[in-house]
Amino acid sequence: MSDIPEDDDGLDVNLDQLDQDKLSQDEPSQAELFQMLEDLKTEHRRIDLEIGALIDTGAVDMLKIGRMKKVKLSIKDQITYLENQITPDIIA
Repeated sequence: MSDIPEDDDGLDVNLDQLDQDKLSQDEPSQAELFQMLEDLKTEHRRIDLEIGALIDTGAVDMLKIGRMKKVKLSIKDQITYLENQITPDIIA
């Protein structure tokens, strides 16, 4: 027999407590969401400036610029997702 107390249904674990623990571990706090959002915005600006610099210098590697634009778009999608997580939906 284990040291863990059993519930009436014979399960060794309290599933409600596990769900609550999992939720608290999985969901970042508002402060963490804001920090991630700021980090993504900074990275988005950095990539945008780097793309502009590559184009301005005339050292145009279209394949590299194309990849950078895809990364920039992916970051923009992540920014939009985080902004939607932070701002609750308002149903009019």
